Amino acid sequence: MSTVAIDFGEVMSLLRSRGLRMTPQRRAIVSEVMRTQGHISPTAIARKVQGEMPGVNASTVYRTLTLLEDVGVPQHSHLEAGAEYHRTDEAQHVHLTCARCGRDDALSIQEADKLGALINAHHGFVADLTHFAITGLCADCAAATR
Repeated sequence: MSTVAIDFGEVMSLLRSRGLRMTPQRRAIVSEVMRTQGHISPTAIARKVQGEMPGVNASTVYRTLTLLEDVGVPQHSHLEAGAEYHRTDEAQHVHLTCARCGRDDALSIQEADKLGALINAHHGFVADLTHFAITGLCADCAAATR
């Protein structure tokens, strides 16, 4: 994976350097990814881009997200509702999602590294913990079940 691009122009240059055409649809998708703070689903990106540019289909959004992930701009996580993307510079956490109320909390990457080290020590497996959510019960829902 390449270094993280900081702005729209850098992302466009990275994609052009790979021989990719910068169609208006692709530019609109890149623009939406770059201006979005936090998590966004491919469906939400498609909806927002289609508002500005009707005719952009979901497959164009998914292909563009894959290209962007290849150059290190967003990362995806597998959450209970499906894949969500966020810019790589915001990706240093693991999701803790309550299966009952849907509350989402975050485990810092330092805390996740400790979990990863435990997995490695017991199984010899090097886990990438940034691509999924750990589901369970939040403190409030766990207390309510006791």
